[in-house]
Amino acid sequence: MKEYKMRRGETLADRIPEMKTTIESYFGSITDTESYNGSDLYVVDDPDNPVFQRIVAGGVSYSNKKDTIAVDFVECDPSELDPDDLAAAGDAVDIKNTFLKEATGRDAKSRRESMKRAVEDDAPDY
Repeated sequence: MKEYKMRRGETLADRIPEMKTTIESYFGSITDTESYNGSDLYVVDDPDNPVFQRIVAGGVSYSNKKDTIAVDFVECDPSELDPDDLAAAGDAVDIKNTFLKEATGRDAKSRRESMKRAVEDDAPDY
């Protein structure tokens, strides 16, 4: 599961007021919920795009820090996809990035840099 922060001064509720509806519009019908760090996330067991096997996504609230969006994209092995499904692979990347940009306000490059800084901040000092 990966967690992404919003841009400075923004909240997830401001960016995506209807999380359930937004997830369904990007990925397909929600089939279940799953608990993660005290929050209920939405599960899509049969996503519209054949590249995805399962998607878990939703907001995670913390008492002492900014809310984040948590996502887990379970994808098929590209070698197992039919030639028709391979064409959907590019769409899957676009859908994933568009959803995360809408949720966080950050593009893929900004999200990567933010995750690198978080890892560097958590590194032990020797």
